[in-house]
Amino acid sequence: MFLTIISFIIVLSLLVFVHELGHFISARKFGVKTEEFGFGLPPRIWGFYKSKSGKWKHVKGGQEADDAADTVYSLNWLPIGGFVKIKGEDGFEDGEKDNVNNKPVWQRMIIMSAGVFMNIVLAAVLFSIGFMFGLPQGVDDIDERAIVSEEKVQIVEVLPESPAEEAGLKMADAILSVNGIKIDSDTDLQDITHANIDQELSYEVMRGNEKMQLKITPRANEEGKGEIGIAIINTGLVRYPWYLAVWKGLKTSIIMVWLIIVAFYELIKGIFVGQGVPASISGPVGIAVLAGQFAEMGFVYLLQFTALLSINLAVINFLPFPALDGGRVIFLLIEKIKGSPIKREVEAVIHNTGFLLLLLLILVVTVRDVSKFTDKFIALWQKIF
Repeated sequence: MFLTIISFIIVLSLLVFVHELGHFISARKFGVKTEEFGFGLPPRIWGFYKSKSGKWKHVKGGQEADDAADTVYSLNWLPIGGFVKIKGEDGFEDGEKDNVNNKPVWQRMIIMSAGVFMNIVLAAVLFSIGFMFGLPQGVDDIDERAIVSEEKVQIVEVLPESPAEEAGLKMADAILSVNGIKIDSDTDLQDITHANIDQELSYEVMRGNEKMQLKITPRANEEGKGEIGIAIINTGLVRYPWYLAVWKGLKTSIIMVWLIIVAFYELIKGIFVGQGVPASISGPVGIAVLAGQFAEMGFVYLLQFTALLSINLAVINFLPFPALDGGRVIFLLIEKIKGSPIKREVEAVIHNTGFLLLLLLILVVTVRDVSKFTDKFIALWQKIF
């Protein structure tokens, strides 16, 4: 469980820090003053800055850097992500050129969107690095230039109320053998299952770094063929020469952005037609547990998970919803169309309302995650205390 916590902190810190770095770089590019750029979240431990006299100085704790000519770079107590404080982001207008509110709408839109862009860039970089070392993926229709290792038959879905679920099989489990017969492909597994309807079989399964034996009895489906209620795929660690890995990483990121956009569209449509929040949706608790599970499976699995999470964060942040970057871009578009900004007070109320709704959603999902992973929390509590 300690690995789960450490993995979660590292992954979340990387994603948030890179996101805030995008806002920071773009603001500086357009001449907007960034009053503070911090690693971690306040309260501040220590920071340094260049004073108006041109000297480098440091500041401790909550001390004010009144003579700062530029950004205060800080290290903060909460080691999760980072933040950037942009001059004028609170709606204050002072008429100075380095205030974000005095910049053209198109520049402010880029500043607001830069965090999302950086998360996609991060995903592309992580995928590229992964493809240089080997990323887990399906190998049935693989590029002939790919180098494949550690091939296995892996579960991608476990149907509810199926023999597989009752036996304890889970998504990402790898099936090594059945009744001592080695499984080299999905066809091997299907043949054995079809030939042994209503007969108990012993499945050797790899979950992370742990091997286990499970007893499962195949049943006949509507077509009379044997099944245990799983969807499987032939997987392996796939790597490419570095020059191909970079292209594959970029291509994979673009494809995943589109797939996640479509998934969110279906999710939002489902909510509006009364289907509610799907059980598969996870909040911070679920993400922490998944981060730990992927870390246990190995570095490349955690790398892939981080890249996918980065794209998810980018898509979520660019949704046209108040308090998110996408919502703020919508307000800038309205300002561009009508020729004047919406009243700051009105915009603040809308964003604050949106933020509260997001907190409520996170709370609901978190409560559900806690109930889902109760056993893991009990184990963590016992280890700590």
